[in-house]
Amino acid sequence: QVQLVESGGGLVQAGGSLRLSCVASGRAFSMYIMAWFRQAPGKERDLIAAVSWSGGITDYADSVKGRFTISRDNAKNTVYLQMNSLKAEDTAVYHCAIAKSPWGSTWGSRNEADFGSWGQGTQVTVSS
Repeated sequence: QVQLVESGGGLVQAGGSLRLSCVASGRAFSMYIMAWFRQAPGKERDLIAAVSWSGGITDYADSVKGRFTISRDNAKNTVYLQMNSLKAEDTAVYHCAIAKSPWGSTWGSRNEADFGSWGQGTQVTVSS
């Protein structure tokens, strides 16, 4: 069973930046796709960024493309989300997640069911 712990959320003004981190323990981290999801009040949880097991391939939702960057450090069992040019609509609870299956078998999926473990979430609030 893998455990994920996010950090780095907070309150920021529109146009500002934040960097989220997620540390994983309990599984061979480097074998799995990692992703960031977010859930705004009253809305469904959506995948916004994913990174392949090697870190060489990334994927983004249109809403964050060009502003957010996902990366990972397999030596530190950590995945990051650099968020720039933040907007009020980015306000949400951000969760990291690890794929259920190793390597790239579920690459491209945005389905929560393809991710096996979740962090507790970190709140990001962007004031306009």
